[in-house]
Amino acid sequence: MEPDLFTAAAEERQEKDPAGSPLAVRMRPRVLDEVVGQQHLLKPGSPLRRLVGESAKGPAGPSSVILWGPPGTGKTTLAYVVSKATDARFVELSAITAGVKEVRAVIDGARRATGGYGKETVLFLDEIHRFSKAQQDSLLPAVENRWVTLIAATTENPFFSVISPLLSRSLLLTLEPLTDDDLRGLLRRAVTDERGLKGAVTLPEDTEAHLLRIAGGDARRALTALEAAAGAALDKGETEIALATLEETVDRAAVKYDRDGDQHYDVASALIKSIRGSDVDAALHYLARMIEAGEDPRFIARRLMISASEDIGLADPGALPIAVAAAQAVAMIGFPEAALTLSHATIALALAPKSNAATTAIGAALADVRKGLAGPVPAHLRDGHYKGAAKLGHAQGYVYPHDLPEGIAGQQYAPDAIKDREYYEPTRHGAEARYADAVEWTRKHLGRKRD
Repeated sequence: MEPDLFTAAAEERQEKDPAGSPLAVRMRPRVLDEVVGQQHLLKPGSPLRRLVGESAKGPAGPSSVILWGPPGTGKTTLAYVVSKATDARFVELSAITAGVKEVRAVIDGARRATGGYGKETVLFLDEIHRFSKAQQDSLLPAVENRWVTLIAATTENPFFSVISPLLSRSLLLTLEPLTDDDLRGLLRRAVTDERGLKGAVTLPEDTEAHLLRIAGGDARRALTALEAAAGAALDKGETEIALATLEETVDRAAVKYDRDGDQHYDVASALIKSIRGSDVDAALHYLARMIEAGEDPRFIARRLMISASEDIGLADPGALPIAVAAAQAVAMIGFPEAALTLSHATIALALAPKSNAATTAIGAALADVRKGLAGPVPAHLRDGHYKGAAKLGHAQGYVYPHDLPEGIAGQQYAPDAIKDREYYEPTRHGAEARYADAVEWTRKHLGRKRD
């Protein structure tokens, strides 16, 4: 909804006396040329340039856009710059607090503004991924008919979190994490700029380097840490932000990981792929990121159990019991001690010999079944325990393997449709070599023929 009198007064006061605002707010760019990074989105003729420029006039009006990127990369900043630069009516909503009622009120106001005095409306909707499908549906008529030009921001993959009709009516703009050079320039400007720290402190090279590390590509986090460290230094009567002061103020680096968003799946995927690739160090890195981000240890343990069968299988038959034991252990002990158990299992799986033979075997068998290659169970294998089964020929002629010296009976087990199929193709990796010998021997004694 549009600002009420109190909100408007607060914003006016903040503009007149910005000293009480956080450093990240004071250093917010006022024009597109002050924006740090994201130069691929700010070229002449780009959708964002058109939103604030004269080229937005005429038959080809500005497009609605969805801004997707990690926290602190400038999504809200870009919307703020548009609000200051455009002569359109600008309305801001947050999906955390707004609902369909508020969206409809904005749309109704936009239609009145357009029809009454030709004023276009730009709607900035922050965290659109928090809107339900029905709430996102309420935006469609306004976007499609251009009653509003939508700027929506999200930290989550919009292909998962934004409905397809809204995506198709908008341009998707992807923001990249800010580089160290981007953040370095921003920090140095914040130290000297009149809107920032006004040169009250200096930033040594080692402190600056640590600020870049803890920022994790997030401009807001970098400026927040800088402001806190500067305040601590000034309280000590110092005009230089020493590395020790920064370390006292901010005790750990930022973890670029959102356990409720798509990064949750990206990091989990990287963990499993590192285990599959036998890179124990990379696997431990991703495990540490998941732990530090507060990931559910049971989720991590489930992924390890899947990995044990999917990527290791019979190359190391002990891998699955280790993963299962780890899952049972973390369910009982939780963090922080569960980190030790997960490390134990991750190291064991990463260094185990690898085989995906079990994975490809069931995949091939399932593919045949889905194609209709099934057929009746051979009569001699059918259940013969009920009365009348013998008259049907069930279980007749079945040879009991334990009655034979070698413990294997050369009889047909598979239906006719797949009797010559060989799904399991063992590797010679680790312990699976002995299974390769066993399967070769058993197929020979079963009288099986290869294709």
